[in-house]
Amino acid sequence: MEVQLILTTIRTSLTLIFLLYASWSDYKTREVSNNVWLLFAPPALALTLIELFSYGETLSVLSYGMCFGLTAAFAVILFYFGGFGGADAKALMCLALALPFYPSNLLTFLERVSPISEIFFPVTVFSNSVLLAAAAAVYMFLRNVAWHLMTGNRLFEGYENASLGRKVLVLITGYKVSIAKLREKWHIYLLEDIEECNENTLKRRLVVIPRDENRNVMVEKLAKAVETGKISDAVWATPGLPMLIFITAGLVLALLFGDIVWVCIRLLLG
Repeated sequence: MEVQLILTTIRTSLTLIFLLYASWSDYKTREVSNNVWLLFAPPALALTLIELFSYGETLSVLSYGMCFGLTAAFAVILFYFGGFGGADAKALMCLALALPFYPSNLLTFLERVSPISEIFFPVTVFSNSVLLAAAAAVYMFLRNVAWHLMTGNRLFEGYENASLGRKVLVLITGYKVSIAKLREKWHIYLLEDIEECNENTLKRRLVVIPRDENRNVMVEKLAKAVETGKISDAVWATPGLPMLIFITAGLVLALLFGDIVWVCIRLLLG
């Protein structure tokens, strides 16, 4: 049992180290080298197979293959539908290689582990990460309310024709920033664009999905409008926090507290 515990500890530590580094890289540069996953995947696969063949049952190996296959399919589908970046999908697949099941032999302080965590631990990590991302949306909303109360300015002045749905999405994903900050912080993405109708009037448009391409062109267009007094120096933008940060935080949360959704359901049902 001591050797199995060592193997589990190494797998868990390896996962945390690689995801923490990938999150840091994604936050600083908005890129994660493929070398990270190429270095992570082989030892993750080898260590898990050694432990399963040595201490598990045939069913455990089959469950491992099923867990990875379903996780990989889920990650690829999310990637192609725009819900995930490439690094996020690779991180989830590597997580399935390293920690397909909750490491209950290492973390014994949880009284009960959710059924999903026992057979599809990456799903638990993903659901926790989605909850954390939702918490970030609450922060954005409160920040915007505070900005409105402190400045007395309307949040959507000039966007009277924008739909309620777009306003809500922008309200929970972005906040008002100055042009100077946009020029300084390259990783802050615009949530609005303008279109000049004539020399004196322009049309402002909310952007739900920020785009990296032509970002600087859009910033300069808005800067010119600010300089000419057509709009105020407070435009909608989003920091675009990488999902990898939420996945890593979701993993830590899953290891220490388990499946948060399952825990909440248990509390509600008594």
